[in-house]
Amino acid sequence: MITVPRDDVCAFVGPPRLLAAGRVGGPLDGARLAVKDVFDVAGSITGAGNPTFAEGHAPAAAHAAAVDRLLDGGASVIGKTITDELAFSLSGTNVHYGTPRNVNAPGRVPGGSSAGSAAAVAAGLADLALGTDTGGSVRIPASYCGVYGWRPTYGAVPVDGVVALAPSFDTVGLLAPSLDLLALGADVLLDERAARTDWPPARPRLALVAETVREAVDPVAMATVQAARRLGAGALVELGIHLDAALDAFRTLQGRESWEVHGEWITRAKPALGTGVASRFAAAARITDEEVADALAVRAVVRAAVCEATRDGTVLILPGAAGAAPPSDLDADAQLELRLRTLRLTCIAGLAGAPVVVAPLATVDHLPLGVAFMGARGGDRELLALVRDALDDTG
Repeated sequence: MITVPRDDVCAFVGPPRLLAAGRVGGPLDGARLAVKDVFDVAGSITGAGNPTFAEGHAPAAAHAAAVDRLLDGGASVIGKTITDELAFSLSGTNVHYGTPRNVNAPGRVPGGSSAGSAAAVAAGLADLALGTDTGGSVRIPASYCGVYGWRPTYGAVPVDGVVALAPSFDTVGLLAPSLDLLALGADVLLDERAARTDWPPARPRLALVAETVREAVDPVAMATVQAARRLGAGALVELGIHLDAALDAFRTLQGRESWEVHGEWITRAKPALGTGVASRFAAAARITDEEVADALAVRAVVRAAVCEATRDGTVLILPGAAGAAPPSDLDADAQLELRLRTLRLTCIAGLAGAPVVVAPLATVDHLPLGVAFMGARGGDRELLALVRDALDDTG
């Protein structure tokens, strides 16, 4: 029998309730699943964090493919969780529905756009939570809230029934309170074909990404390096990429695709959007074909660099975010500066289409900071197992 929790952290869209029961006897039998409000759940409206969007849509006729897989695995959906508008933010502050409370960093944002999902897991209201990750929207909330997060290899988990943002980057991911539960949920979500057969049988090397350590502010870099060394990672790997160029390429491609997905609706419906989201869509509308062509060339360079660095089984370690969760009242200029610093770190996996596991292994000023482990494309199950082995070895 599933016990529906009371939402004391404002993580859910409306009060939690049993929206769909999982299959009895599945590997996730009894698990409470929170679902980011960009996924279709049959009988519920998918609001994507914006009331105008919600008003224009009828209740979903069927579950999103990822929801279906987790239900078949035994998890039961206990509610839809708050997301930043159209998943186009990293803070977790929604002007329409409020900011979910981050119990592990009081007075600070939960991170977005999978804000409610991370907040629900951190508060013990859900055992698993579905999120999406385009530019870091699972990884950053995991880091800020001190929980585990997984962004899969691009294309490894179906996105059917999910509101798109930038289709060549969008992935379906998970948040969980433990690595074992995260891996179990990931195994249910992944197609049987989503496994590498050429992963080296020997234990892979753990290596810090030099560019990202240099990019991080001193406390973040120090915390990440210390965590990596506890796990036995002493090496630095130079990917040979320019993070500013990678950031610009990601923002260009994400912007162009987001406008292709939502531009017509925004122009026609004129929805009220938060200031940051509105400005990003306005910028997206002005992106040129020449800028897209340049960005595609940079993406090819980043993808090749990550592929080469992970080809032998090396797992790359980098900060999960550019810092701990910022205060909820951070001013707009500081928010933008933090957003760009964080995207310089997280855009690498997005451009490469690589899987990432974020683990709550570090702190900055006594606040959670996730450590990100990036593996080879298609090596999601192996990456999760290898991170678990590394953590087990350190006790």
